[in-house]
Amino acid sequence: MDLQQKIRTLPNSAGVYLYKNAEGDVIYVGKAKNLRARVRSYFIEGAAENAKTGSLLREAVDLDYVVLDNEREALALENNLIKQKKPRYNILLRDDKTYPYIKLTLGERYPRVYVTRRLRKDGSLYFGPYFPTSLAYRLVDLIHRHFLIPSCKLDLNRYYPRPCLQHYIGRCLGPCVEGLTTADRYAEAVHDVKLFLEGRGADLTHSLRERMAAAAEREHYELAAKYRDLISTVELQESKQRIHAVDGDDADVFGYHYENQMLAVNLFHMRGGKIMDKREFFWEDLQEVSGNESFDPGEFFSALLKQVYLDQQYIPHNVYVPVDFEDRGMLEEVLSDAQKRKIQIHVPQRGEKRSLVDLVGQNAKQAYDQRFRVMKPNAKMIQEALQDALTLPDLPKRIECFDISHIQGAETVASMVVWEDGKL
Repeated sequence: MDLQQKIRTLPNSAGVYLYKNAEGDVIYVGKAKNLRARVRSYFIEGAAENAKTGSLLREAVDLDYVVLDNEREALALENNLIKQKKPRYNILLRDDKTYPYIKLTLGERYPRVYVTRRLRKDGSLYFGPYFPTSLAYRLVDLIHRHFLIPSCKLDLNRYYPRPCLQHYIGRCLGPCVEGLTTADRYAEAVHDVKLFLEGRGADLTHSLRERMAAAAEREHYELAAKYRDLISTVELQESKQRIHAVDGDDADVFGYHYENQMLAVNLFHMRGGKIMDKREFFWEDLQEVSGNESFDPGEFFSALLKQVYLDQQYIPHNVYVPVDFEDRGMLEEVLSDAQKRKIQIHVPQRGEKRSLVDLVGQNAKQAYDQRFRVMKPNAKMIQEALQDALTLPDLPKRIECFDISHIQGAETVASMVVWEDGKL
């Protein structure tokens, strides 16, 4: 069955479609409210209006699809497939920056707490992400010092002859040695850490006051003093969070600069009304993806926001973008359902919020200049400089560099690096 015949058999249902080339590689993933109508539109009107569609259809020889109950499910599956397949005609997020989370390993006999950048479905609780990065490490250090829950890599399913240094300096309850702590005492500390990381300071403080009073009544004054100090620590942390919160709400702000088929995007993370961190994204030779000299900011930000936010554990209440896009309302609904609270994607037109978006855009322009004008000078300038230095009659088109190494005449290894038209 050829491509046209397969399209005629598509259902009139919501779903995801995948175009494939002659080698069987997925080259484009899209979602649709009506699969047949959406895919047919490529052939009826798309190729004549959009160079990207024309390039896609010339390369596509096969089509797969997945039928789903609604367009919202299609949106989530589309994002997952794009991340898995990395199709060349989709906008792909190229960013290796990840923010830290604090992991509480509730599935273990004696749970531990430590900083991680990987989220897994392993029964553990993850808190974060944290801005700046050092905040996660400071909180874990506070947990070690005051709650005495470790982050060691020992197998805590068995006992050891003696504890490590962390127990001796008062930063661990010592679950690795039989008799140093009890299961109830450790479970109590884990419960306290969970309340602390969830931001339930009032509940934690109330519980600690009750335990402090009970310890004092039993004349366990040293234990009561520890509870008193822990209450002070929790209340101090709570006061910092309240001061932070009154300054403003959490928000992410996007800005971009596009020029000469190259794109720079900046994302500012604002927490409590303060800029806590920023991320930079870059795309080169965007025409190879879009297939068109005209850049569509709306289509781009629709694809970018899905890859940035879908499946994330934390999303701020407000996201500000410089342009509107077609499925913005649906993406708001999907993100709000996942977070169990209202998430709004704003396109401010005037006022302070628009000024903030413009400011991030100016930073994106600076990032563009630094990346593409300073760090990557024009290829022709490089060719001209090489021609002058090497006294060549014509501009160099291709340079091959070889390196051969060996160990006293044996284990010979060779490598070649090719420079062609300004690119490695």
